[in-house]
Amino acid sequence: MEASSSLSAAKELLHAFGIILAAGSLGGVIAKRLRIPDVAVFLLVGIALGPQALGAIDIHADSGLNQIILIFGSCYILFDGGASLRFRVLREVWVTIAIIATLGLLITAAVTTAAAHWIMGLPLVVAALLGAATASTDPATLVPIFKQIPIKERISQTVMSESAFNDATGAILTFTVLAIAMGQGSFSLSGSILELLKQASLGILIGSVVGYAAALLLAHEKYAFLGEFGPVVTLMAVAGAYLAADNYHASGFMAVFVFGILIGNKESFGFRMQPMEAEKMEIFVAEMALIMRLMIFVLLGSQVDFALMQRYWVQGLMLVGIFMFVARPLTVFICTWPDRRARWTFKERLFMCWTRETGVIPAALAGLLAGMKAPGAEIIGAVTFIAILVTILLQATTTPWLAAKLGMLVEDWQD
Repeated sequence: MEASSSLSAAKELLHAFGIILAAGSLGGVIAKRLRIPDVAVFLLVGIALGPQALGAIDIHADSGLNQIILIFGSCYILFDGGASLRFRVLREVWVTIAIIATLGLLITAAVTTAAAHWIMGLPLVVAALLGAATASTDPATLVPIFKQIPIKERISQTVMSESAFNDATGAILTFTVLAIAMGQGSFSLSGSILELLKQASLGILIGSVVGYAAALLLAHEKYAFLGEFGPVVTLMAVAGAYLAADNYHASGFMAVFVFGILIGNKESFGFRMQPMEAEKMEIFVAEMALIMRLMIFVLLGSQVDFALMQRYWVQGLMLVGIFMFVARPLTVFICTWPDRRARWTFKERLFMCWTRETGVIPAALAGLLAGMKAPGAEIIGAVTFIAILVTILLQATTTPWLAAKLGMLVEDWQD
């Protein structure tokens, strides 16, 4: 009976995966025809397949399977994004990245906190939890968008790097506020800064070690005995970098992103893969990243709780409006101003104001708060999903149009 029950559950999961992949593939074709980023269509497909619509899939947000897909999928997408960055571009804009991923997140959180306290009448500590949970940008959303649209390198790489690096800042801020809300601690600016530096430094170190070792074994003239196993190495190293960083209480996403940067810039260390093996790995990484974002966003869409959102949708939309049109522009203009070397133009800053989607990372933080019975967790979850729906469906779909209007495209966007 037990074996039969296990087999039945396995068949149900296989059936759900088949539906997700089939419907997601159709969504990808539609997105390509409409020339919009596919994550927006995947989200809509998930909503249509979810228990509140067709009921074709029902994988709970707190299930182990869902968490594996979210964590590994986000990591692999982040690795893919890191591999597309180039040292020459990062050297030009690193000051902006460092400021916007730290001070920028704090500005966004502060504005959102004040707005939530004023508009929704939330206690200050609950408003601060909401501000912290939704302040970080989402690499699983932004990396695919900039991989599909030919945006100028320094813009795309700055925004992708911000989304990778500010996850540590957002997590630290969220759990610092949570400790205060639960009466388990008090805010310490110096302590928070030290914790951020520790998580960031360890994440960068672990990602660098894993990245250099992988590049050595894949592309060194003498030691590249794993050259033909590039796809397998990426799977192992992505999981290994994340888990190693997490084991030392560092930022796993940062470690994976840095690992990707080193693999993408392996030629800078004198490492060069055989052309056939490099092409095989590139194709595999692109296909795996597509599958991961399809799975992530279809699942995310299927888990939207419209009954919960309905209670707060008016106030939630007002809050998201302030989030998009006040907090983000303020963050971008303040954080790019000190970086004189980058010489950001007004149009570049304006474009960065619009590329700030909310996605998997804020959803995961909201889920953790719900699981820990944090004060106001229900409201935080509702507003987070409103932010996800609005920013992905509005900002992601209009990014190509705005990029063309502001002259941010490298070339004409053609099929």
